[in-house]
Amino acid sequence: MEPLIRIENLNKSFITPGGEIRVLKGINLDLHQGEMAAVMGPSGVGKSTLLHILGALDRATSGKVLYEGNDVFSLGDDELADFRNKKIGFVFQFHHLLPEFNAIENTMMPALIAGVSRTEAYKKAEAILADVGLSNRLTHKPGELSGGEQQRVAVARALILEPGLILADEPTGNLDTRTGEALFSLLLALNKKGTTFLIVTHNEDLALKCGRIIKMLDGNVI
Repeated sequence: MEPLIRIENLNKSFITPGGEIRVLKGINLDLHQGEMAAVMGPSGVGKSTLLHILGALDRATSGKVLYEGNDVFSLGDDELADFRNKKIGFVFQFHHLLPEFNAIENTMMPALIAGVSRTEAYKKAEAILADVGLSNRLTHKPGELSGGEQQRVAVARALILEPGLILADEPTGNLDTRTGEALFSLLLALNKKGTTFLIVTHNEDLALKCGRIIKMLDGNVI
């Protein structure tokens, strides 16, 4: 079966005053629909850089990222932005919610950007917030929510357009142990419904709950 994501000889370098720094060094990797994979490795090995490239937040120096067989970086900037909004969901260590908007408004944002009507976006956001256990927090602003609740809103926002892939970068890293485990259980439940996840984490206990662990060292998969 064709993978959802295929990475071919992916390289990423940064030019600094001190010279070239190679962060990713010829990565080859497949990720299939419905997988839940954890990416582990020491700090600085390129885990977050890999996620940023897979999410089309950054471009590779060389190599390819194929999504359902299509070369992501053959797209122009506008097409790439549309792809990123509709096909990829992001959950970061810090929730990045807009403080002036409440939970349902934050969740609606990607749908509104994609041109979904406000009425339809509201219905979708309301349903997804119920799925993540926040039906009683729709009108609460981020400052009125706990850390775990804020991160659940971030998950709902990532899911609203039903993307094929959720990329999560240390999604429990800013949470206490109990809250982090509860959030991870939510991600596992969503995965069982068919959502594909690639999760960067330093938490080995949580990584072991994933179907697959991808280990990185010195800019490559080992």
